[in-house]
Amino acid sequence: MTGDLHCWIDASAGVAGDMLLGALIDAGADRAAVQRAVDAVVPGGVRIVEATVTRAGLRARKVDVEVLVEDPPRRTWRTIRGLLGDNPRALAVFARLAEAEAHVHAVPADDVHFHEVGALDAIADVVGICAALDDLGVSTVSAGEVAVGSGVARTAHGELPVPVPAVAQLARGWRVRAGGSGELATPTGMAALRTLATTCEDLPSMRVEAVGVGAGGRDVLGRPNVVRVVLGRTAVTGSEREPAVLLEANVDDLDPRLWPGVLARLMDCGAADAWLVPILMKKGRPAHTLSVLCHPGRAAALREVMFHHTSTLGVREQVLTKVPLPRSFADVDVAGSTIAIKIGHRDGTIVQVMPEFDQVAAAAREQGRPERLVLEDALAAAVAAGLIVGGPIPNEA
Repeated sequence: MTGDLHCWIDASAGVAGDMLLGALIDAGADRAAVQRAVDAVVPGGVRIVEATVTRAGLRARKVDVEVLVEDPPRRTWRTIRGLLGDNPRALAVFARLAEAEAHVHAVPADDVHFHEVGALDAIADVVGICAALDDLGVSTVSAGEVAVGSGVARTAHGELPVPVPAVAQLARGWRVRAGGSGELATPTGMAALRTLATTCEDLPSMRVEAVGVGAGGRDVLGRPNVVRVVLGRTAVTGSEREPAVLLEANVDDLDPRLWPGVLARLMDCGAADAWLVPILMKKGRPAHTLSVLCHPGRAAALREVMFHHTSTLGVREQVLTKVPLPRSFADVDVAGSTIAIKIGHRDGTIVQVMPEFDQVAAAAREQGRPERLVLEDALAAAVAAGLIVGGPIPNEA
């Protein structure tokens, strides 16, 4: 049994938004899907083009963002947030970048003028990276040590020491090194890495499925100016502990009719589970605790969903561990409809058997029958197929 698709980022030569996007497209992300995601945010604003290049003799994918409008405006974080809409991963990346820029310039985050990173090409990089991860089916991300460079860099604020202040702020808690001269890590690239990657680690043990190489603009003699991504899956066993994050918020002023949509959005954005608990707050106010369980790699995006779609003013976080049962699936036929049976197992023995309810509901609609009867038939079909608690896992499961 294999786990979810993991992406490891090799930023040992630095990281920039266009380099990371190029690496993900090189690893198999559909450029057309990336372009559609960008068009949804800035319609008619940019075109993403790609080419194969070499960097210090190493083949790489170079992505460029062609700006299709004249004199694009500088934008504040408040403006960019409005453009991104319901895009939790991209919102989380820009929120982290805004916080870093706000700290180094001593201004409120909403009023930060992004200059370079507020341009259309940087918005396209961030949205494109998030869309590429979604297109590839990546659920978790980690990264290694980041080369940030040395010397000075010319920016809209004049000459700044490398790493530039925003990169230095974003690097807090991460392993970094100089790695060469010049600016090797940009604020956009560092914000994307720090938001999307939950662990700083060397290449983890995995079964490699794809490798992508993204090129920077300069071809540096003797040092390939590239970002690499390695995609793969790790084995999951019943004895393994997995990291998890529990996000919670108490809400007492949201129309109850909105809660089903909030829970559905959280699940669609990668929550492992999401639920409500009725509570009584101070002064006798009835309220709900919204709880969201997720992998650490999804916490930032799901936190943005909670802020965007509820009225909460804060989100609590707890780092947990969980021990999941290995699981597999087997299809059964119920009156001509195919329904997947989820099988939880341990040490070769079935522990849990349950039909996927969304497919049960779809089959009930197709057949014009009550869901409870279709569910009963699906469970009976599972028994007939040998999917019984305490029994062995069939080879086809």
